[in-house]
Amino acid sequence: MRKMKHMEDSRTENTYLIMNKHINGYGRLFGGVLMQWIDEMAGIVAYRHAGTIVTTACVDNLNFKAGAYLGDTVVLIGKLTYVGRTSMEVRIDTYVESPDGTRRVINRAYEVMVALDENDNKVEVPGLIVETESEKAEWLGAQKRNELRKERRREGY
Repeated sequence: MRKMKHMEDSRTENTYLIMNKHINGYGRLFGGVLMQWIDEMAGIVAYRHAGTIVTTACVDNLNFKAGAYLGDTVVLIGKLTYVGRTSMEVRIDTYVESPDGTRRVINRAYEVMVALDENDNKVEVPGLIVETESEKAEWLGAQKRNELRKERRREGY
């Protein structure tokens, strides 16, 4: 029987202080730095769920909604939204956090991660227990995104 895990079991949060090395020529957080942090977060979330090596298969819906600037505190929160047989969709929300703890969204991304063994063969991952209405909505949205990705592959993208 397939092992099952809760969505919250692999939820991960990480915080960064924006420093000069993170800034682009326009004084904002460089998008490539944020993309690296997002990919790392997706890998950690997927690894926590799968318990094995994971790799990025797809970056989907990377939406920059606002900027972050020197001295800002940036928080990334990653969580699973969907699990297939060997793949997992991870949602990563990025926020700028003010000194009073208020957070405003600056980015949302979805990545598909695939579980691998030591020989780079795909391996089955635990199933996902979906309980709350919010989790059910995430699952349904992820199913739709999964179908769109399959359609794009059929079209050669």
